[in-house]
Amino acid sequence: MKLIRLKYTKWFNILKDGLHKNNPIVVAVLGICSALAVTNKVENAIAMGLGVTFVVMASSATVSLIRSFIPSKVRMITYMVIISTFVILVQMFLQAFFPNIASALGAYVGLIITNCIVMGRAEAFAAKNPVRYTLVDGFASGMGYTFILIIVSMVREVLAFGTFLNIRVMPETWPNWTVMAIAPGGFFVLGLLIWAIREMSHFYETAE
Repeated sequence: MKLIRLKYTKWFNILKDGLHKNNPIVVAVLGICSALAVTNKVENAIAMGLGVTFVVMASSATVSLIRSFIPSKVRMITYMVIISTFVILVQMFLQAFFPNIASALGAYVGLIITNCIVMGRAEAFAAKNPVRYTLVDGFASGMGYTFILIIVSMVREVLAFGTFLNIRVMPETWPNWTVMAIAPGGFFVLGLLIWAIREMSHFYETAE
């Protein structure tokens, strides 16, 4: 029973780290470029977030499986090849089933290859842990990233276009905030969100 409790405690701690304590965007400040570029629409944010989650889980699991066979001198190149393979799969999937989203995301899907979150989890966690924990870590990091993207995109889409998931939620007379449709608007919303989450975390830690 004690071993089972320890196992589930470790899984819970890994999830908590990725989603909150070491959130890729809020705490580690990684993946900011894509967070600014694709969060003008909620559907784009969801697609990018799920794409990154799949890539980080699949690539980390693969690295974990073959970590004993990867020479240390070429480990970064090996990680890049593995990550690139899964990014291409995501790109092909979006182009086949969601061409409009693939077109809207443009080159940013391909740039998942250079996303520091994916490479960082491969190097910091997958190369040192078994697959079962690596999958949990990849899921937590990916969903932590996705959660922030969705919140930012919800604010930006409503203010920039008066819509939510392309459904109008604001009156026809709503003056669209053009700045929210471009990167500076995203930077402003993301900055406020990071500040708010950090302040709340500090408040709860102090209260405890």
